[in-house]
Amino acid sequence: MLDPVLILLVGVVIVVGGIIGFKLHPFLALLSAALVVALLTSEAAIEQFYLAKGMSAAEALKQAHKSVGERIATEFGNTCAKIGILIAMAAIIGKSMLDSGAAEKIIRAMLKVTGVKNAPIGFILSSFFLTIPVFVDTVIFLMMPLAKAMGMRLGKNYLLLALSVIAGAVMANSYVPPSPGPLFLIGALNVPIGLMMVCGTLLGLCTITVGYLIALYLNKKYDIPLRDAPDARLEDIAAIANKEDKELPALGWALLPAVFPLVTICVRSAVEAFKIPHENLSPFSQGFMDVLMFCGDKNIAIFMGACFALYVLAGQKKTTKDKLTAFTQTALMSGGGIILITAAGGAFGGMLQQTGISQRIADMTKDYQMALIPLAFLITAVVRTAQGSATVALITASGILAGMAQNANLGFHPVYLCLAIGSGAKLIPWMNDAGFWIMCKTSNLTEQEALKTIAPMQSLMGLAGVLLTMIAAWLWPMV
Repeated sequence: MLDPVLILLVGVVIVVGGIIGFKLHPFLALLSAALVVALLTSEAAIEQFYLAKGMSAAEALKQAHKSVGERIATEFGNTCAKIGILIAMAAIIGKSMLDSGAAEKIIRAMLKVTGVKNAPIGFILSSFFLTIPVFVDTVIFLMMPLAKAMGMRLGKNYLLLALSVIAGAVMANSYVPPSPGPLFLIGALNVPIGLMMVCGTLLGLCTITVGYLIALYLNKKYDIPLRDAPDARLEDIAAIANKEDKELPALGWALLPAVFPLVTICVRSAVEAFKIPHENLSPFSQGFMDVLMFCGDKNIAIFMGACFALYVLAGQKKTTKDKLTAFTQTALMSGGGIILITAAGGAFGGMLQQTGISQRIADMTKDYQMALIPLAFLITAVVRTAQGSATVALITASGILAGMAQNANLGFHPVYLCLAIGSGAKLIPWMNDAGFWIMCKTSNLTEQEALKTIAPMQSLMGLAGVLLTMIAAWLWPMV
């Protein structure tokens, strides 16, 4: 049976070599790597992987005996189930908001508040606080069209704007419940949700400040322009930027496609996270709450956002049904490419997980004599980099450290372990991470540009996070 670390290295060579060396399309490179990794993984390793996930012995054996093609297709489909509708509807929302002038209207309103000089700060703070209750990819989908519109209006600093959106979103996703990762951590390490929210927000604001400074540096170092894309042609964005205010949609209508999903998802997240009772309400209030909960499902919410976006576009452009259908087709073609690449990344990551790489790393570090906070960070960072999934990295690290976190002689509050694990989940985003492809493709950066900008910025923010966590645990242990 091959060592999972060796299989990982083979997968890395195929993906990186295929995309950068042989100029393969990312979809083909990722699928090829998934195929080779799946072929190199023994049935015993696959069976052990599913047993560790809590499956019965019979079911785990059944999964291990599935063909290579079926296993890859299953992981491909699992990723599509998570992000397929979101990306397709977000593509419609993004193109509709750009073409209708809704994005331009929002940009003009934001500039009145922040001023031109502080526009990137407005972006990074907005994406941070929006991601606390909302799925991180949703925020990136909804805010990247605004970054494109702002980049066209300013005529410069597009990379800074795009990195600001990404920096704010990814750090909130690691630190602040009810984001799924932090919500899992507080349950595993028995940390109060309120304390995690306060500490995570404070650390998040510190790390996005670091991220903003890094983004400023990268923006000066790399001259990456706003590029043409099928769903965001530069001449169309420029034409809208030159329109008078009265030619744009009203601000309320401009905001509706983005605000409706965000608000309804926020409400549902709050009800579920804080277990807010709503069973004993009046029939009217109960019905209203049921509608809110239904609309708060992320897939339903973003579908309705897409409907509102098309409605605004139709009203603004006074277009025919045929033109609206052609417009939607263009948006979906753009979204479909992102779905395929992202799902292939998910399949590659899924095949790596089945090798047992997470358990292998856990075994390698179990006797590592090191302070717990940097150990938590290191384990999470290595697992995340190895197999791509931040969630798997969080689960692996918390599983190793949960027993130690309950130790009465720990010396500091377990919340600091949660923050260290969250920091480690930021290192190092590359081609085996579905989120990497979403950030890369929505921002129109090439793979090489994303590896030179997004990856180091995220990694340095994670390093800053663990250093600040260690300082805080020393100064304010809270025990």
